[in-house]
Amino acid sequence: MAARRRCLLSCLLGLLLCALVGVTSGAELSFTLEPSDIIAVQEQPLMLHCQVNGVPPITTQWRRNGLVLTEGRSHATFANGSLLIGRFQQTKRDGSTDEGDYECVAQNSFGLVVSRKARVQAATMAEFHVQPQPVRAEEAGVCRFQCQIHGLPEPVISWEKDGRPVDTTDERYTLLPTGVLQITGLRSEDGGVFCCVAHNSAGVKHSDEASLTVSGSQPSVYKEPMILVGPENLTLTVHQTAILECVATGYPRPIVSWSRLDGRPIGVEGIQVLGTGNLMISDVRVQHSGVYVCAANKPGTRVRRTAQGRLVVQAPAEFIQPPQSIARPVGTTAIFTCLAQGEPVPQLNWLKNGQILEPGGHVKLRNNNSTLTIYGISQEDEAIYQCIAENSAGSTQASARLTVLWADGLPGVPSSVRAGPLSPTAIRVSWKEPVQNTQDIIGYVLHIRRTADPIEMEYQEAVSKSTLQQVVSELEPSTSYTFYVKAYTSRGASKPSETAEESTLGEVPAPPALFARLVNSTAVQTAWEPSGKPGQHDGYKLYYRSVHSAQFTGPLTFPRNVTQHNITQLDPTLVYEVKVLAFNRHGDGNATTRFVSMKEAMERSVLSPPCDCVKEDPGKGTTGIIIGIHIGVTCIIFCVLFLMFGYRGRLMTCKNVQDQLALPQVAHSMPLEDPSPSQGALALNMVALPSGEGRGGTAGKTGDTELERLFPGPPNGDGRGRTLQVTQASSPLDETQVSTLPQDEFSVVEEGETPFPERGSAGLEEV
Repeated sequence: MAARRRCLLSCLLGLLLCALVGVTSGAELSFTLEPSDIIAVQEQPLMLHCQVNGVPPITTQWRRNGLVLTEGRSHATFANGSLLIGRFQQTKRDGSTDEGDYECVAQNSFGLVVSRKARVQAATMAEFHVQPQPVRAEEAGVCRFQCQIHGLPEPVISWEKDGRPVDTTDERYTLLPTGVLQITGLRSEDGGVFCCVAHNSAGVKHSDEASLTVSGSQPSVYKEPMILVGPENLTLTVHQTAILECVATGYPRPIVSWSRLDGRPIGVEGIQVLGTGNLMISDVRVQHSGVYVCAANKPGTRVRRTAQGRLVVQAPAEFIQPPQSIARPVGTTAIFTCLAQGEPVPQLNWLKNGQILEPGGHVKLRNNNSTLTIYGISQEDEAIYQCIAENSAGSTQASARLTVLWADGLPGVPSSVRAGPLSPTAIRVSWKEPVQNTQDIIGYVLHIRRTADPIEMEYQEAVSKSTLQQVVSELEPSTSYTFYVKAYTSRGASKPSETAEESTLGEVPAPPALFARLVNSTAVQTAWEPSGKPGQHDGYKLYYRSVHSAQFTGPLTFPRNVTQHNITQLDPTLVYEVKVLAFNRHGDGNATTRFVSMKEAMERSVLSPPCDCVKEDPGKGTTGIIIGIHIGVTCIIFCVLFLMFGYRGRLMTCKNVQDQLALPQVAHSMPLEDPSPSQGALALNMVALPSGEGRGGTAGKTGDTELERLFPGPPNGDGRGRTLQVTQASSPLDETQVSTLPQDEFSVVEEGETPFPERGSAGLEEV
């Protein structure tokens, strides 16, 4: 029995759920068929279709160019919503017209929706604005006729020759939908009179006649490839057909090829070559957009001629993500998202129950209108919202309904919201509890934002139910804030209260930095700097007094751009207290204090002669700098000379001199005639090449003989001549062996100019 009851209860709940789902889905008022663009024929009936799905009763009406179309004899609305215009007229007697943008408007108890715009235009046929021209061409050459005419719908072009339709079965004849007739491989029988014929639902029209004259030619004569007609710039809509024309001539006959300027492959799907070089792209897509290059190539060579044209393919707007219907409790936030694509990029607009939705207050549009946000929703926000996506290629729409949930027993609205400033950073907000349903209140939420900020910058603070006020701290000085309150129960929130707006108090300036300097025994120079902390200052106040005095002298008031002052006529035996503060329209800030002893200044003036510390003679400073530079340069020069001559003196030392040498007078008086660098070093430093013992190299017998000739001496006991051994200039200095040599027996007399003569002799004397 219990099982049967449970089953019955489950069935009832299921039926109730199904009923609720059915009501919810049926309440979504939407279009199942919308009107489309149409070209109407004059004096012919016209039907615009519109079908709507939703909860009845549903009323349907039409707008033309944004205005409601009233019922009349010329048109009627069917029960399913479609519109019939009995006799379409482009221009009526009263000056009105049946042309325009039509919208279907449907409404039921849940809201109102508007269909996409359908453009209705009259079928027309204008005059030819490009007429075919007579042509003279050679046999085996190329001929081209062209005609152009505007019309709605786009006229279909055909050609006649001598009053008869052109034979399209001949492969040499190419008829392009753009109104161009091409004839390749001309023959004499191709000559005649040609005429262009255009026809659409508005009628048929013939162009002027043009003759073709074919003359003989010499096909063996070489002709450079040349493009007679290249591709034109085209702007089409997706699914249309693109014709890119290319007519080339030359001998031998050039080969026509196509490519994209960006290097991407053209592809093969939907691509066809018409005639000898025309490119046709059927069912164009956005990816077909680009610059196409036609090339006329001479066979067997790299000689080519090119021409190019741009193809732009537009795509009407379509939705990637249409808005979805939502249900939200009162007081919460509702967000609709609408994403669309197209070429060019579509613009998005929103409607609320068929009317343009203007953002403001608690309604915000962001991300290029792709996101609609409604803050703090109420019953007035319950409606059908539509996203309209539109570009130059077309428009589309999608709708979604916002259902505001209102539960029974929700608390009333808090009242008497008041706000009062406490300090530059705090405001107290108070309110009164609601009138009804207060027993279930679990708390309040205070909503806070700067008045100048958008509503999405709002933040909240929770308040207990026993507290009907809140101190909001950490605010900015001199800033306006907006507040409102909601009461909450376990079933939801109340409607928002009325807003209260209040500004924080202004902040007085922070204390400035103070500096004091003794000018002399009776004057003090004070200087101050503003603080970097918040609080705009309008000026400064200066006070001073002796520490024995009860009263301050001042205030001395200064504008904000003055930051120093000299206090004079002070007693040189006292200590003074100096203080400075900044002020603005909100009051005086805290002061900064310094103590200055004038007695110390007097004692220093007695012990040391007075000097002018405030100003210095710029000439004295400059003179001191110049003298310092001269002294420094002189020291550097002396150091360099000392190092150079010290090195040269070490090179003049002799190594392993066994006996004293007696120099002949001939050697003393022998001139040094233009010595080479190595010889000069030998002459000045008396350095001889050793006999095979030098580290820089090995001397031959010629060197030994020359030494014996220059420095003869008595033979040794072993019968050999005396040999002078000295280090070479290239020997390492750390291996020099120093030996003594009598100075009275070693002198050099040089003729001519030699470097550093005095330093050289000084070096010899030191050795």
